[in-house]
Amino acid sequence: MGATFLITAREGFEAALLLGLVYASLNRLGRHDQFRNVTIGAWVGFLASVLMGIAVTVLSGPLLDLGPDVIAAAVIFAAVGLLTWHGWWMRQHARVLRGEVEQRVEAAEASRRLWAVGLIAFAGVFREGAETVLFLWGLMTQVGSTHGWDSAIGAALGLVVAAALGWAVYHGGARLSLPRFFTATSILILFLAAGLFSTGLGRLQALGALPPADILWDTSAVLSNESIVGSFLNGLVGYRARPSTIEAFGYLAYLVVGTALFFGSGALTPWRRIPVAARD
Repeated sequence: MGATFLITAREGFEAALLLGLVYASLNRLGRHDQFRNVTIGAWVGFLASVLMGIAVTVLSGPLLDLGPDVIAAAVIFAAVGLLTWHGWWMRQHARVLRGEVEQRVEAAEASRRLWAVGLIAFAGVFREGAETVLFLWGLMTQVGSTHGWDSAIGAALGLVVAAALGWAVYHGGARLSLPRFFTATSILILFLAAGLFSTGLGRLQALGALPPADILWDTSAVLSNESIVGSFLNGLVGYRARPSTIEAFGYLAYLVVGTALFFGSGALTPWRRIPVAARD
């Protein structure tokens, strides 16, 4: 539940923040008549991401002929790659997100094609939704079907929190520090991706693609994978009571590389507080 909550809260908030910036830019230009296009674009983007999730689920059926373990490993590593790219991209672009959105809205206004703001909303929401689909698919592959309802509840709660945060920031009802929010969630996503990477290595060992390795430690007597807390930590940060040497060192190696990508010297300029709500 914890991992799906984190992913949907983070991705949903990014989509809500982008929509808030588009609405604010239109408000500053006095073009409230275009709010409807933004809303329609956002809903179409959301529905498109839902349809993508259904399509991925349906199309994955024939792929199972290749072997469930092979498909599971491929999905897990794809999710790790996308999580890594996403964390790096946000590190590079989040600071200038407001300026980029304003420039695109102003360009649409200058070209008298302001209806294009609906496409901006669609692209932003669909991108976040498509990423969420792959992230959650990778997580479900990791934890298995027995935690399906817990994962669904976590995802639903994440969407609710994301919507509430987006509404609060836009209306100025909360002094949310965007830098702290994205930094905190990036740290959690870093551990989440490390756990998925370690799981992927374990799947490759089971397939014989990697050599077998000794169990590095055994904490199952203290905190087993099947316990409530152990299961929660397994989904959120990849906790294992009996990790192999390859899984443990793979986890550590990803943390080192991921930390350099997420928080390394390419930190660019300091964060600027993003005044989402433009008030005249």
